Amino acid sequence: MSKTGASGKMRIIHVQKAVINIGVGEAGEKLIKAEKVLGMLTNRSPVRTKSRIHNREFGVRKGMPIGVKVTLRDNEAEDFIKRAFWVKENRIANYSFDPEGNFSFGISDYTDFEGMRYDPKIGIIGLDISVTLARPGKRVTLRKIAPRKLPMSQRISKDEGVAFVKNKFKVEVVE
Repeated sequence: MSKTGASGKMRIIHVQKAVINIGVGEAGEKLIKAEKVLGMLTNRSPVRTKSRIHNREFGVRKGMPIGVKVTLRDNEAEDFIKRAFWVKENRIANYSFDPEGNFSFGISDYTDFEGMRYDPKIGIIGLDISVTLARPGKRVTLRKIAPRKLPMSQRISKDEGVAFVKNKFKVEVVE
């Protein structure tokens, strides 16, 4: 039941996608190591992310590869999120949620995942996980032909996102 008293299949919240990102800040050996780590964790081939700006102080040129990411959807995303919450001891901070109910958190070392061993060739690499939540009908805002705004009743609030994570993943949200 929502605040307005309406319920139904159009009110059900689900995980739209989970983006796993490793930003290394430079091309070369570190980037290749990050690709290996993401490949081992997700069994997917990662995509390289490129810089959008030129910054002389950091030695970054526009268009230079500076990180890798993998996007997971549906059941793959949920399974990975469960594994990531296990690493975080089934806790997430309240400030990790944005006003639309989406949430992000980081993991400082990939070896914390179950079954992963430390490889001295790779070293210690952390990663960021960003999860997008949605309700049925979200496609209306994303489609190319006749996109529309999502009605307020169909949007997800921060409180609804927190409740979804607590119920779905059995996670404690810490203040």
